[in-house]
Amino acid sequence: MPTATLLRPVTDMDVDRLVVLNNASIPAVPDTPADDMAELLDASSLALVAVDAETPADPLGFVVALDGGEDWSGENYAWFEERGLDHLYVDRIVVGEGARGRGIGKLFYDAVFDAARTAGHDVVTCEVNLNPPNPGSLRFHGRLGFSERGQQLTKGGDILVAKLAAEVTPA
Repeated sequence: MPTATLLRPVTDMDVDRLVVLNNASIPAVPDTPADDMAELLDASSLALVAVDAETPADPLGFVVALDGGEDWSGENYAWFEERGLDHLYVDRIVVGEGARGRGIGKLFYDAVFDAARTAGHDVVTCEVNLNPPNPGSLRFHGRLGFSERGQQLTKGGDILVAKLAAEVTPA
């Protein structure tokens, strides 16, 4: 039986494990070498890992989010920025295969919405692949109140994503 799942801030010691978790989730997330992961983490306003209470050094998954208005060149982030939204952008949420089904994604989004609320943002934004399809993620985000705001071909036209946003409600 798994122990309690806790969220803690990402540390430099986590980067290699985050790359492994991330790259095991391709194509739902982009291939990300360690240098790129470190750059993303440096730009983020929120970076958390989920861990078992008994093994807090071993990330089960992670979330990385950026405030709107940051100097970040990601094409998905830029799409939301071009629309002038006051948002907290979820660049990625990854849960390792062996940790799925434990409510970790919901824990991450609870933390994301808390951070967005604290910062005074209007919406939380993200994207989910339509092609290649990721129907499980679309259902999950729908349950959390996300709705589609548009679509975009990314990665040179190889991937079609749905641009999603959910209103930040008062606590």
